[in-house]
Amino acid sequence: MASSSSSSNSNSPCAACKFLRRKCQPECVFAPYFPPDQPQKFANVHKVFGASNVTKLLNELLPSQREDAVNSLAYEADMRLRDPVYGCVGVISLLQHQLRQLQMDLSCAKSELSNVNSERVSLIGFIPVIRNLQEFVCLYPFNFSVRHTI
Repeated sequence: MASSSSSSNSNSPCAACKFLRRKCQPECVFAPYFPPDQPQKFANVHKVFGASNVTKLLNELLPSQREDAVNSLAYEADMRLRDPVYGCVGVISLLQHQLRQLQMDLSCAKSELSNVNSERVSLIGFIPVIRNLQEFVCLYPFNFSVRHTI
């Protein structure tokens, strides 16, 4: 549910009613979603979609769906005002391009890792396998005695 209460609980009209210069009624469909401290949110939605269209849309939805719808409309309106040609589709396209690039980078990294692992496995064949310390001492006859000096 929306975080703001309707204007009947406060003296200030919602951002929509203030913008439209009308009295905010207790049953105002905008009040829960356009609080008085967010006037730009409604201004952008109104500029892109129109108050009448938003009213119709909200009245057709279940109350439980309205907050998500308003948040979506507000985001789409902001993006449309920032980028009048592409709106939020431009952002989606950019993110899809970045995702494809990252998937290609990941594929290259996996391939490189596979090559490194293959080289490592082939190099392991050149390293003598030593089963115990005695065999190691026979292969590499160094003086391993520990000397204590006092």
